[in-house]
Amino acid sequence: MKVLVIAEHDNGQLKAETSKVVNAAVKVASSIEVLVAGHNVSEAAVSASEIDGVAKVHVVDSAAFEHQLAENTADLVVEISGGYSHIFASASTTGKNILPRVAALLDTSQISEIIDVIDSDTFKRPIYAGNAIATVKSLDALKVLTVRASAFDSQAQQSPCEVETLSFDVTNTLSEFVSIEQTESERPELNAAPVVISGGRGMQNGENFALLNGIADKLGAAIGASRAAVDAGFVPNDMQVGQTGKIVAPDLYIAVGISGAIQHLAGMKDSKVIVAINKDPDAPIFQVADYGLVGDLFDMLPELESAL
Repeated sequence: MKVLVIAEHDNGQLKAETSKVVNAAVKVASSIEVLVAGHNVSEAAVSASEIDGVAKVHVVDSAAFEHQLAENTADLVVEISGGYSHIFASASTTGKNILPRVAALLDTSQISEIIDVIDSDTFKRPIYAGNAIATVKSLDALKVLTVRASAFDSQAQQSPCEVETLSFDVTNTLSEFVSIEQTESERPELNAAPVVISGGRGMQNGENFALLNGIADKLGAAIGASRAAVDAGFVPNDMQVGQTGKIVAPDLYIAVGISGAIQHLAGMKDSKVIVAINKDPDAPIFQVADYGLVGDLFDMLPELESAL
């Protein structure tokens, strides 16, 4: 039984999600192979070869894969899919873009956002915004799965394994890359940050989010937001944490002025330690919080920053 993991990377560096997906894959089979498709990805390929449990890394280095367009990458995955029992990818924007197309081309069902592996055929995944966990068994010969990386730990490291270079002629021209608009930040990415501090509707306006900056700087934290804050125009939507935003599971999550709607809880309730600051003692966020501070955030945030 062989498993293929599609690497998550930014061409230059391998992303932490790849190691976590490998952690899920080793629960299925002992032979794990990783596909690194991109442009100038030699460094990412070496990093993938050093993940414990990886037996071989396949590298396709071409300008055609620089932006990992779903059409090109899916065709590549289908081309090399023979002999594999499972294909794994992170349930990220990239994985969600590529794998449904792979599943359709291979005429197999996709199992999305698994959070646990029972055996090679059986997996657990959240439904109803995480309020229920479905146990799903697939009888397909080839299983295509996306993995909620926040539910798995990173793998240990090993000595580098074999790295094989493949060539692939791109014939699919259904789409082309036009441009990318990316927010530049010195802070860690939300998905990978060990500490996240998020603001909600209680912040009242976008300018008040500056109150979170000092605390975030001292904790090395990423800054997030609830959907209510994003919908109100306080902050851009790439900061949104929740069911329709980013799923995070940091070591520490600080929720400021967030009531705790079910959609937000679905995106952060797996955090190791949750701290809530809210002036409403009956706010639902306190039901999942390990530590709760009831009071006015405009008084508490300066005190917290000063104490830190």
